[in-house]
Amino acid sequence: MTGTALLAATGLCKSFGPTPALRDAAFRIDPGEVVAVMGPSGSGKSTLLHCLAGIVPPDSGEVRYGGRNLAAMSDAERSALRRTEFGFVFQFGQLVPELTSLENVALPLRLNGVRRKEAERRAAGWLERLEVSDVAAKRPGQVSGGQGQRVAVARALVTGARVVFADEPTGALDSLNGERVMRLLTQVAKEAGAAVVLVTHEARVAAYSDREIVVRDGRARDTEHVA
Repeated sequence: MTGTALLAATGLCKSFGPTPALRDAAFRIDPGEVVAVMGPSGSGKSTLLHCLAGIVPPDSGEVRYGGRNLAAMSDAERSALRRTEFGFVFQFGQLVPELTSLENVALPLRLNGVRRKEAERRAAGWLERLEVSDVAAKRPGQVSGGQGQRVAVARALVTGARVVFADEPTGALDSLNGERVMRLLTQVAKEAGAAVVLVTHEARVAAYSDREIVVRDGRARDTEHVA
């Protein structure tokens, strides 16, 4: 890795009451890279993701995106960043149940002021890339778990996100659907030039990454630099 990281963190500490979740954690990801954040339950990996995405502020330390310190941004600037340059895929998809798959994918664009026809045109293109065009008119309760996750991936990428945060994206899926979601997530993200921060505790999911960072007891260790 050379040059300036797309997203980097140093010295992150975060506690919830008396319980430390992160202790001097560090992280970096370059454009187009897929990094798996691994560790057992309670290790601090989801807290690390939330700090990197600007959702939760660290107690100390620094997160920089494109050279800018997230802490120096206003709440409105961080919110705009999460709407435009950050995309999110969660374990259970978190699609809006009242909307069709097409409307769910178009939603981030609509929130950014894109007109409905154009937003749905772009959304349809992403559904096709994620191999779920056939569920465009269906609502989340009418699609399978694997299909729903691919719709969620399309929603995460439709704005042209530069970083996708995927928190246990296959945790609710069987192995076959999990493999398909990971193949498409990593393939399509790389084609789009997006970096992926992948939180998982499964080695088969981490195998899709370029590099692994292990979080244990709130401390992050880059396996690439460990003998």
